[in-house]
Amino acid sequence: MSIDRPDRALQEILASVPTPRGTSGAHRWSTRAFLAVLTIVIGTSFNAPAQLGASSGSSPTAAVAKPVHPQTPATRRMIELLQRSRVETEAHAEQTIFLNDVMVERDRRKVKQATNEEERLDIQPRLALQLLNAGKSREALQEFESFRSRLAQLGWQLQGHNQEVLDISRAMCYLRMGEQENCIRNHNPDSCLLPISAAGVHQFQDGSRGAIEVLTEHLKSFPQDLRARWLLNVAEMTVGDYPTNVPPQWLIPPRVFQSDFEIKRFPDVAAELGLDVEGLAGGCIVEDFDGDGYLDVMFSDWGLNGQLRFFRNNRDGTFTDRTIEAGLQGIVGGLNMMQTDYNNDGFPDVLILRGGWLGSIGHHPKSLLKNHGDGTFEDVTEQAGLLSMHPSQTAAWFDFNGDGWLDLFIGNESTRGDPNPCELYRNNGDGTFTECAREAGVAVVGFIKGVTAGDYNNDGRPDLYLSDRNGPNLLLRNDGSATSGGSAKSKWQFTNVASQAGVTQPIQSFPCWFWDYDNDGWLDIFVAGYYIQDVGDIAADYLGLPNAGECARLYHNNHDGTFTDVTAAVGLHKVLLAMGSNFGDLDNDGWLDFYVGTGNPDLSTIIPNRMFRNAEGKFFQDVTTSGGFGHLQKGHGVAFADFDNDGDQDVFIKIGGAYTGDYYRSAVFLNPGFGNHWITLKLEGVRSNRAAMGARIRVIVDTDKGQRSVYKTVGTGGSFGASPLRQEIGLGQSRNIAALEIFWPATGKTQVLKNLDMDHFYRVREGDAKASPWDLKSFSVAVHPMTHHHHIGN
Repeated sequence: MSIDRPDRALQEILASVPTPRGTSGAHRWSTRAFLAVLTIVIGTSFNAPAQLGASSGSSPTAAVAKPVHPQTPATRRMIELLQRSRVETEAHAEQTIFLNDVMVERDRRKVKQATNEEERLDIQPRLALQLLNAGKSREALQEFESFRSRLAQLGWQLQGHNQEVLDISRAMCYLRMGEQENCIRNHNPDSCLLPISAAGVHQFQDGSRGAIEVLTEHLKSFPQDLRARWLLNVAEMTVGDYPTNVPPQWLIPPRVFQSDFEIKRFPDVAAELGLDVEGLAGGCIVEDFDGDGYLDVMFSDWGLNGQLRFFRNNRDGTFTDRTIEAGLQGIVGGLNMMQTDYNNDGFPDVLILRGGWLGSIGHHPKSLLKNHGDGTFEDVTEQAGLLSMHPSQTAAWFDFNGDGWLDLFIGNESTRGDPNPCELYRNNGDGTFTECAREAGVAVVGFIKGVTAGDYNNDGRPDLYLSDRNGPNLLLRNDGSATSGGSAKSKWQFTNVASQAGVTQPIQSFPCWFWDYDNDGWLDIFVAGYYIQDVGDIAADYLGLPNAGECARLYHNNHDGTFTDVTAAVGLHKVLLAMGSNFGDLDNDGWLDFYVGTGNPDLSTIIPNRMFRNAEGKFFQDVTTSGGFGHLQKGHGVAFADFDNDGDQDVFIKIGGAYTGDYYRSAVFLNPGFGNHWITLKLEGVRSNRAAMGARIRVIVDTDKGQRSVYKTVGTGGSFGASPLRQEIGLGQSRNIAALEIFWPATGKTQVLKNLDMDHFYRVREGDAKASPWDLKSFSVAVHPMTHHHHIGN
């Protein structure tokens, strides 16, 4: 048995797999094969570029009917290209660990074709894992038990780490059975929220109780296994026996989950809104796509047949799926996406990124979807000059040369033997782009997982920060035209100053963003770590024990081109294992908070998504459990957005894993309101790009303690998930707005507006003397706690 993976990290994993102890002769082969397969998927962290999950079989991302809406030839060509990409990828399924449905059938055939017991035992654990990851938990358990039985009949016994891996595998079969029977098929708003209680307790408990039995026996032999200890505590929560029935020596005490600050509960209202769609990992955009002032939702699914979905806001507390009517049927795949207005027509367009984590088989096309403003979209990737085939899941729109047209930087993923330099596309102002990364000095070769744009040194030129999963992070300073007095189309130059600035860590990182967390008018940097050995590192971090996990970093801008690592000082030196994430203002106090979607593909990495409240720029408070944000399923695209136009931000998260059976429902956490003031601004550039991306906002307010300033830069937020381009800004307990300042990126001019009222919506056009009131109505969202959500399939 062999596992062929195209990336360096996997080779390192395989090289690190120890030869099983206590084995010899005839049965050494079986335990070695068993360990090589299971250690990667269950017993070891996800430390290598993953492969795209297949979407065949019974997965909710399976292909749907042919579109009935007329599609342009360009859109149809992209659909055909995506179909060919799927066929080609599935043809190489043996090189991946995520095309589980495909590999189940192949491994089943191999078991039937086996000519002897040794060959059959070599394949069986691999088949069991593929079944588990494909969502066939009961069949997987049967295969594992059959494997154990056959070993016993032969008089063979697994020892040490091999036995640990088999125990965790069996426990995960039981836990997944419990999740599928309760959290998915009998879903309600409390499902999978840590600490699990009330309606989140499983109605059908056979799965969890089976896991408890396996894990309890396992811990008797391996009492120091923090991974098993964590899973045992979670399993006990699901049956309502936590903490009282957890043996004291294995209890993870409730105090470690307590919030640092009591914030109000944000109920999950995705079902009431009509947005509780099942799917795998993907990105999300919350944006007003049709210009009516009400936020719509679009999200992707990275399955090879994972249909892009578009939901229009009905302005009454519900959304309607308009995917087919929008001409999007057949546009599939994409782990991440973000909006922009690349052609300055006033309608937000969409970029979809594909092939991330796929290594050499991830050469899939990206998509640029042009928004016609009438509820329809057209794929214009090819005619725009953006059709390139590199694995990626991150990008940033920014006007790097100040010509008023948004350019595009794409962070690509390079693996051993497959270099994929990053790309920089200069907007030509006519609907097309020209690639110029090499001449600008940004053709970076790395495993780029996060990109964010921002003017960190306040020189009027937007810079780039890149998160490299396998090396030091990069801060690419925009040095402007290489030619004195050169035009926007002349050669531009960027310089990597990350080392001098002190922002290269963490080495193994994922999402990142620029933001002004302390309201001093200078952009700071947040970048999350992305490495654990297994979920035991998360348990150790909660318990304050040493661990191998990679912690996040928060870098404070020193106003001189350098940054100071303040992670520990602000309470964020934590192992977050963040994927999707974004920032916003939960309580409208004028300080930016953030939410991280956590996890990795490993099914045993059952950890909560985390919410952190910003305490006046001084430190951050974990409010995960208090606010009801601690979802245990895999967290991907995150957006902060005022769904109901009531002035406070709600939180959307696209939930779902990477394996074909690890699907889950999206969540929308409704803001209960905190009584603080706010203002919402829709900026329109004239000389600057029309979407106003990169414009810097300063709201000066009068308070009982004197004047204060709240800063915000126009953009979509973090690097995995996209918030609206309109800016929803909290003002706390201010008395009034003294002035509004907007720094426009193309002209370098600052527009000053006065006589604005708090708690209102405004449109602001670059250069106008006054802001225009925007009459938007709010609506109520029904909240029905402890009611079963309905299922929306794909």
